[in-house]
Amino acid sequence: MNIPRPSDQKIHSHTEILYHTLLEVLRVLNFQQDIENLLKAIAGHIKQIVSWERVGITLYHSDIDAFLFYALETSMPIVRLKCNVVIPRKGSALGWVFEHRTMHVRPHIQKEPMFLEDKYYQEEGLGRMINLPLLVGEDCLGSLNIGSIESGDPDPEDVKFLEQIAKQIASAVDHVRAYEEIRRLRNQLTRENLYLLEDIKISHDFGAMVGKSQKIRVILDLAKAVAPTNSSVLITGETGTGKELLARFIHEHSPRSDKPFIRVNCASLPSGLVESELFGHEKGAFTGAEQLRPGKFELAHGGTLFLDEIGEMPLEAQAKLLRVLQDGVVERVGSTKGLIADVRVVAATNSDLSASIESGQFRSDLFFRLNVFPIEVPPLRERPQDIPLLARHFMEKNRHQFKRPCQNIDAASLERLVNYHWPGNIRELKNVMERAMILSSSSSYDLIIEESSLPHLESSKKLLPHKLKDLEEFRIRQALESCEGQIEGRLGAAKQLGLNPSTLRYRKKKLGL
Repeated sequence: MNIPRPSDQKIHSHTEILYHTLLEVLRVLNFQQDIENLLKAIAGHIKQIVSWERVGITLYHSDIDAFLFYALETSMPIVRLKCNVVIPRKGSALGWVFEHRTMHVRPHIQKEPMFLEDKYYQEEGLGRMINLPLLVGEDCLGSLNIGSIESGDPDPEDVKFLEQIAKQIASAVDHVRAYEEIRRLRNQLTRENLYLLEDIKISHDFGAMVGKSQKIRVILDLAKAVAPTNSSVLITGETGTGKELLARFIHEHSPRSDKPFIRVNCASLPSGLVESELFGHEKGAFTGAEQLRPGKFELAHGGTLFLDEIGEMPLEAQAKLLRVLQDGVVERVGSTKGLIADVRVVAATNSDLSASIESGQFRSDLFFRLNVFPIEVPPLRERPQDIPLLARHFMEKNRHQFKRPCQNIDAASLERLVNYHWPGNIRELKNVMERAMILSSSSSYDLIIEESSLPHLESSKKLLPHKLKDLEEFRIRQALESCEGQIEGRLGAAKQLGLNPSTLRYRKKKLGL
């Protein structure tokens, strides 16, 4: 009769514990739907076999070529590497495990640090670190990281157990991520549908993109050049010139055109809610936050975020926006978990950001981050050749909307349109055309342009030269520039100045223009 030796009984008992613990881990993993709870559910079971003071899960992100801690359990009083900390692939133990697809053990971290994160583990007081790859087929999702105060090589049987645990965690994480992606896409689709329904209520006139003048052609060429890239664009220009429409034009000509275009008017955001609007908030993050709300960055994931009136954004929000633009990671208010934000930013302003920087109202580092590719949209008075085209565009749109018989603009009305200074730019032209359509009952427009911006004109006169000769040169130069050198014709500089073309040529030559 063979009587088991005490040592055999101990081995048998330890093997049974390993086996039953593994089964319990498998059972627990089947009920987890997020990575953080997944780790909490099994951390205690792992401790039954391998003592630890720190256990965490990191996942690899190819877009930043780095790892993020998604879950962490620790009993150490000092914690240097926390959740959402970014660890680069190059030079790290996580990168080594990722590239070699195998476990790495550092039994004496205090004496023999090997990788860049080891100095932080030393500060935490750890003696040993075990990093195991989370493998699903040939793909490595990230790593399971187990640190303990005690140093020395781990028991070989315990290592085999951990390798089995890592395989099961990898499978569970893969399922959780697939579930989260399905949930994210479903929620995103719901949000996009709600946003689009709201957006449909707003009329988007693409009249700003109508034109044949040299200035508008240059603008469109610049927009088409930058559209295929991910570079930030800063659009400047007076109010009503169509900056948002140019931003949409860039989006529609980019690889992101099938993704959302989300607009944010920074001037309309309450100062206390800017962060929540842009980055979202968790349920209970502050008084009134009754449910989780995604921010505009999340809504624009994969697409374009248009920040209108960027110069009106509060300084505190500017600092947080800069951080998101630099790191590509968004944190909702009330959360410590980062979300990857794949967003192309297009900003716009009608204010002088250089003056705002000098007065301390706008951050210079944010300006340089946004001003990668600047585009200045010219005011309507500098492109008079486009006014007839825009007027007819709005006429046609209004004719169908208001069911009016108008199909023509008489010559006198068209001349008044071309000669008007348009302080409100295209938006004002649109309003003038709409007002005329409402009042019209014939087949031709009868346009009345109200001088609604006299204060604007009076302030601009202060900038005009005082001497008659200088004033004459200024007006002729201004007319020639706005008409792109064209002298004759209905849209020529002579018509604009009320001069005979030959007279204008003589004065132009005399002034040396």
